[in-house]
Amino acid sequence: MSAGAPLILIDGSSWLYRAFHALPPLTAPDGTDTGAVYGMGNMLRRLLKDYAPERIAVVFDPRGKTFRNEIYADYKANRPPTPPELASQFPLIIELLKAMGLPVLQVEGVEADDVIGTLACAARRQDWEVLIVTGDKDMAQLVDEHVQLLDTMKNKRMGPAEVVDKFGVPAERIIDYLALVGDTSDNIPGIRGVGPKTAAKWINEYGDLETLIAKADEIKGKIGEKLRDGLEQLPMAQDLATIRTGLALPEELDALVPGEADTGAFVALCQRLGFSRWIDDADAETADRKLEAGPAAAEATPTQTTVVLDEEALDALAEALRKADLICLDCETDDLSAMGSGLVGLSFAVESGKAWYLPIAHDYLGAPKQLSLEKVRAVLGPILADADKPKLGQHIKYDLNVLERHDLPVRGVAYDTMLESYVLDATASRHDMDTLAERHLGHSTIKFTDVAGKGKKQLSFNQIDLEQAAPYAGEDADITLRLHHKLYPELQQTESLDKIFREIEIPLVPVLARIERNGVKVDAKLLAQISAELAQRQDELQAQAWKEAGSEFNLGSPAQLQQILYEQLELPVKRKTPKGQPSTAEDVLAELAEEHPLPGLILEWRGMSKLRSTYTEALPKQINPTTGRIHTSYHQAVAATGRLSSTEPNLQNIPIRTEAGRRIREAFVAPEGHALVAIDYSQIELRLMAHLSEDPRLQQAFKEARDVHSATAAEVFGVEPEAVDDEQRRRAKAINFGLIYGMSAFGLAKQLGIGRGEAQDYIDRFFERYPGVAAYMENTKEKAREAGYVETLLGRRLYLRDINARNPNQRQYAERTAINAPLQGTAADLIKLAMLDLDAFLQENAPEIRMIMQVHDELVFEGPRELLQARAPDLATRMCRIFPLSVPLVADWGFGDQWNQAHTATNSISS
Repeated sequence: MSAGAPLILIDGSSWLYRAFHALPPLTAPDGTDTGAVYGMGNMLRRLLKDYAPERIAVVFDPRGKTFRNEIYADYKANRPPTPPELASQFPLIIELLKAMGLPVLQVEGVEADDVIGTLACAARRQDWEVLIVTGDKDMAQLVDEHVQLLDTMKNKRMGPAEVVDKFGVPAERIIDYLALVGDTSDNIPGIRGVGPKTAAKWINEYGDLETLIAKADEIKGKIGEKLRDGLEQLPMAQDLATIRTGLALPEELDALVPGEADTGAFVALCQRLGFSRWIDDADAETADRKLEAGPAAAEATPTQTTVVLDEEALDALAEALRKADLICLDCETDDLSAMGSGLVGLSFAVESGKAWYLPIAHDYLGAPKQLSLEKVRAVLGPILADADKPKLGQHIKYDLNVLERHDLPVRGVAYDTMLESYVLDATASRHDMDTLAERHLGHSTIKFTDVAGKGKKQLSFNQIDLEQAAPYAGEDADITLRLHHKLYPELQQTESLDKIFREIEIPLVPVLARIERNGVKVDAKLLAQISAELAQRQDELQAQAWKEAGSEFNLGSPAQLQQILYEQLELPVKRKTPKGQPSTAEDVLAELAEEHPLPGLILEWRGMSKLRSTYTEALPKQINPTTGRIHTSYHQAVAATGRLSSTEPNLQNIPIRTEAGRRIREAFVAPEGHALVAIDYSQIELRLMAHLSEDPRLQQAFKEARDVHSATAAEVFGVEPEAVDDEQRRRAKAINFGLIYGMSAFGLAKQLGIGRGEAQDYIDRFFERYPGVAAYMENTKEKAREAGYVETLLGRRLYLRDINARNPNQRQYAERTAINAPLQGTAADLIKLAMLDLDAFLQENAPEIRMIMQVHDELVFEGPRELLQARAPDLATRMCRIFPLSVPLVADWGFGDQWNQAHTATNSISS
């Protein structure tokens, strides 16, 4: 075999079983169950693309009993029978594998593990590299310098070092490890009460199972008694766990060569099973292979774009869209703002490699006559507005808002490649089309600057010649469609992620688009007044700073500030910049403020300056001249935890704890005759910690509606709840929130201004009183190390690539993230579920009330004063009942003419 092309041995039974449980039920047109075949087929096609194996085999377990049943009659006795909807798919997957030309092995009386073990060892004797595709931990006993395991579900390879990292023992001791621990899935008896850590400890201490058995009397305590009670069954368990590697097999290694695929049989099977996308993908995969061959091949396979300039071509486009199972669409505009841009053209794709570009408003000198927007609206409007025609886009929310403003509403949004990538792995890469095309298709797209130029001479899209504009626009739609064919099958392999995509992220797209179009009214005159107040306060701070420094200087100049702080005042250098200069960063100034008044004045001055530049002076410029309102953009694919973010303007970062921040919120107002309601989840992450940790004391505090910070203070400081003073509550609050963010004793000491020993004592007492929280944190970190990711309650994943890093700083940061991400991510999922529920409720029952803002755990509504006040309790109640927890969900709500007034909650509702 060529270098880099290992022998690939696939545990087919395991793969099909995992695919069956990972995907939602799928059926063929005739009702045949197909979900497992579709899932395994997608994994297999990806594997073939990634490794291009020269030798491969897919191995299945035989029907009936094997020799292990003769060793132990109850072997696998506790396994439930194979569900009939899975059993019926085994013949289908074998039919598929044969159509693909792949060798299939199923040896009577011999399990797949033993077939794979025998083939792997035979290959190892010839110095071949072997990759065993499985999720079965038993296979770890086969690992050595030539044999590795690949878990495609987790995208992890396991060599000798990874075996030790995962199990705590080397591969050659895995059999001993399994004998001690046992295997519930195979009903192999181990030593009762012996878990992975104890088994690894014993093996590392005694060397092997035989020595441990001989010295069993040395093991003290109850665990030693349990070991001695189970000694008789250990040899049998060891025998059951041992994969046979010297069996006589009907196939030799040289026979494991993939043959020519039977294209006719493959297509016929796909048609019968309803796998039309696999047939469609054939053209795209051919193009992808050419793209991977290099630039010359890429140039040979451009998107074939048809330019639609007359009614006949428009009718042909409409007919193609009506017949299509999925419509990919993309807008071209003359500006980046969804709420201020003009529609220049539309591109569409329904099959890979082909696209249409429909220009509407190209107005350069010599531009051809184009169809009017009215004509396009009349012909394509019904198709775009048909909710039963699935639509696809890349960041399609932008297109929804542009088209809605041009009286071309789009319904039936079913897919978005940006969100497919984001849900698959939020941290893997950026999720823009250019990045995704490079990463997943090996394709370098036409860039906007390639057709529009750069800098001051850059053209807007309406000024670009159709000869350049059409290929650019058509490629956008075509590449988006091809990305969808690549990404969505991967998403379907994990049921929880597919559910997050289908039931949260995609339905949220039109809701967010509506919120953005609704916008929020701001009082420009009040903002100007607040800006003047902030400027006056800055002048006062500057005068005080000059007095403390003993000279005048530019407060906004880091260089001058360095000179004042470190040379003139001789304050200690806490940290240096990468260039070796003493730092004037905010956290450094906060630390220095304990030693001199000047750094504190600088921090306050900077805060005023930021509020002016970001809000009081910027917001009036962002008022839309048509609507008279501000329209932020909400982003679903930025924060790794699933939280929404917003830009232009960023509404998430307006301070709420400072007087100046609250003043700015006063400028967010309701129109005359209307009012605002703000509803905010109360302490949601602490409530989620109580739910996830199942800690009885923490849960009880919430169930009894006690002040949880006072409750924690009472526990940690050993006083009655009514005796808790303000300082104790403040410290307890820092502990509560600090620990859910994985704060160390060092961090807590710094925040509270106490010694590290005292902070550690607080933490120790907290965990003594809340042992469930401590156990949850340790279990979460352990699961993260094993799986490589953590999940929210609803199944959203955050991958932690540094969770097993050798660098302690990287590893500890990943561990802190592992603790917090399920909490913050679940909170994000719940507010999204609430937005979906309340949007649907208002559309049906009170369309005059509009959702206008989402800020972290808070939703803001605008509507007619009396109606809104009457409906507010209903809205808060629905938010509390959005998801069942073991502790009450509480929503605080307030009512007023402006946001700060509404945000000051005066009402609470509990689930």
